[in-house]
This record gives sequence, structure tokens and C-alpha cells, in this order.
Amino acid sequence: MLEEAKAGFRKAYGYEPTGVWSAPGRANLIGEHTDYNNGFVFPFGIDRRTYVAIAIRQDKVARVASTISEEVFQWEISDAKPTALDWALYPLGVAWAMREAATTGFDAFFVSDVPVGAGLSSSAAIECSVGFALNELWSAGLSRQQIALLGQKAENEVVGAPTGIMDQTASMLAEADAAVLIDCKTLETELVPLGLSNKGLVVAVMDTRVSHRHSDGGYRSRREACEKGASVMNVSSLRELSESDLVAAEKLLNDVTFRRCRHVITENTRVLAAVEALKSGNMERLGELLLASHASMRDDFEISIPELDTAVEVAMSVGAIGSRMTGGGFGGAAIAIIEQSKLEALATACKKEFAAKGYTEPNIFAVKPSQGARKDS
Repeated sequence: MLEEAKAGFRKAYGYEPTGVWSAPGRANLIGEHTDYNNGFVFPFGIDRRTYVAIAIRQDKVARVASTISEEVFQWEISDAKPTALDWALYPLGVAWAMREAATTGFDAFFVSDVPVGAGLSSSAAIECSVGFALNELWSAGLSRQQIALLGQKAENEVVGAPTGIMDQTASMLAEADAAVLIDCKTLETELVPLGLSNKGLVVAVMDTRVSHRHSDGGYRSRREACEKGASVMNVSSLRELSESDLVAAEKLLNDVTFRRCRHVITENTRVLAAVEALKSGNMERLGELLLASHASMRDDFEISIPELDTAVEVAMSVGAIGSRMTGGGFGGAAIAIIEQSKLEALATACKKEFAAKGYTEPNIFAVKPSQGARKDS
């Protein structure tokens, strides 16, 4: 993919790129829809990456192209936000967010093997690869966490998706065979070794191929319900509440708002419990927490779909330690922690059950917890 990025750049622009940078997609082990509620999340970078070949220009024009389409998108770096540029809003949005550091324009070409719409944050991989590259090319001097925040700013203010900070932080800070515990209130992070490979375990991704979009209304309505719940409970965010507050919350909130808030509050507890389970090597407890997380997203937050529920059920029937949907919901993928030797059986069983129910054939593959944004060439 490194060479593909360079070749694509040469074909699109007719000269050699300065270098190639990359950033991973991410899978979230546990902690869903807690990030924008100032809670805890526990994602890891995956060994599916977005690569960008890039070179600076002598003017302030930014051009981006990719293997997605033949089209080259162009925008002049300024205070005016880029608009109506399809997928190019992600990288150009980052350039807009970094515009104060912009000494020049640039040409960029992207290639990626992060599945789009699968809940593996293909968008953050684009944002972090180009942000990491521009930080070096423009000598911006930003930290990895600052680049992550600018990627989130691009997604919120240019793309229009009201996402939290988890995806970009994971893509920037990830390390091999570890997950990143992120406190989304303080932005403090802790790398926690997973130790899966020495136990013969892998994280299997079951991509339902039902695409989702964060800018659609379902995500926004969930966020608004959380904000309403926090307001009624007189706190700045749901992070300030614990499970002991649920008795009072149930009396004050309508049923839907209460269940949305209950998911977030209990999910924060599950994230911290999952970290402790990993540190103590208690994989059975970790599995229980993953299943409880999925049930909460299915029943309280109502963001699962039948395909995701089926994937989780099949994974457990094949012998997974635990399984849950991952990502924003309304489609995308589920993950399962399972023995490497059972991966093929999982794929076979999942495809068989999806076919029996008339669903689109899923894509099942293993991912390894992998390194964050880096310079490749």
C-alpha cells in the first residue's frame, strides 16, 4: 500500500511525493457513546491503515485524490470552510483546522484498507494520517493529542458529524498489542497491554456490510437525549453520575431518555471493570462485560440492528470469550475475542446464518492491535 500510494500520487499529479504517512483505523473494545459524555473508552488501533502520499506546494491550494474515485478535489486554504467535497471533506477539514500553521498548500493521494462504514473509523484514519503528515511538513510542532483534537474539530465542524474524541485519539496514540484507556473528560490516557497473542486469542471483526453514517439523525438524537438527561439531573455531563443516581434519574426522566442515560452510566462502569479484568488476566470476566455492553446498546441505547445481534449470537455459539457490536451503531461491525483456531469456524457459521436470514454476506477477519500514526517513507 505504501507503493500504491506513491504510484497513485505520481499518476494524479505527475511528480514524486515528499513522503508517505499512515494512521490506523480503530476497533473499540468497550465504551460506546461514552466519549461525548466525557466518559471512558477503551479502543485500540488495528492493522488496517490509511496511507497518504503528500508533497507541499508553493501556493495555498490543497488538492486531494484517492483510489475511491478518479476525481481530484481542490480547496484553497483559508478561513472559509471547505464544503460539498464528498470524502475530501475529511482531509481538507483537517487542513482547515490546522490553517493557522499552514505555510503552503499541498497535494495528497490516499489509499486505505480500512473498511468504510464498518464502525472501524476509516474517517479518523484519514484525518490522523494527513494531520500527522502536515504537522511535520508545516513544522507545526503539535503533539499527538493536539492533532487528534484537530481531527475531531474537522469532523464536527466541517463534515458535520457530532463525534467525540475517541477515534482520533486511538488512531494517534495506539501501540502494538495494547488498547488505550481514554478519560474523555481530562484527555488522560493509559496504554494497557492486551496480551491476546500469547493466549492464542485474536479480535475477530464481523463486518455486517450494513453501512452507517454518523451524520445521520440516529446518532444525533442519542447525543441530544444524553444532554437532556444531564441537564435534568443538573450535571455538566453524564460522567458526573454513577449507578447510584439511576434511581433518582428514573423518576425524573421519561423512559427513552432514562434508558439512553442508563446505557452511558453503566458503560462507564464496564470500561473500568474491563481494564481491571485485563490487568488481572481474567478473560472470562472481560467476556461477560463485552456481552453486557452489547445488551445495553441493543436494549437501552437501541443502536444495534438484527445483523449485529446475529453476529454476536453466532460468535458466542462458536466459542468466543465475549462479543459486542463496536462503533456508532445502526450498522457496521461486531467484534469477538476468540481463539485463533476458531476463526475459520466463526466465518463459516456467520456466513451460513446470515444467508439463512437473508442478510448480505458478512466479511469476517481478524485484526491485531497495532501502532498509531507514523511516517512510513
